[in-house]
Amino acid sequence: MAENLAAVAVDELVPHRGDMSWLDTVLSADDETVVAQATVRPDSYFVRDGRAPVWVGVEYMAQAIAAWAGNRARLKGQAVKVGLLLGTRRYAVHRQAFVVGDCLRIEARCELMGDNGLGMFASQIFVDDALAAEANLSVFEPPNESAFLNFSGESA
Repeated sequence: MAENLAAVAVDELVPHRGDMSWLDTVLSADDETVVAQATVRPDSYFVRDGRAPVWVGVEYMAQAIAAWAGNRARLKGQAVKVGLLLGTRRYAVHRQAFVVGDCLRIEARCELMGDNGLGMFASQIFVDDALAAEANLSVFEPPNESAFLNFSGESA
């Protein structure tokens, strides 16, 4: 059964901060699904002339998946981890742009999550209950993020 997360701050579930944190709230999450909400803001980095290109939907989807992973960590008493978007398949759009003020409902369902941190999610974005975009996202949550993100070339 999905847990109502409306009272949990997005910052507790997603590592994104400041202008790169796009979700307003995480409505619910369970072992397989997450539902988040975001309003397209006029000061968003990608907004021009009151519109955001529809391809930014991939980032909204990725942040919803990050919230799913963050909630999973929270329930286990663990810290939120860094996750990586590896790729997107079958990104289909049903509108030309997102407009400032649009309230997006982002839904994602875990299709596969391996013990190695690799996962696949089926994701959708709705605006006023109309399907706006859909895609399959491949993600990776490194088991040891500090070793994985060590760019110095030294062993962790």
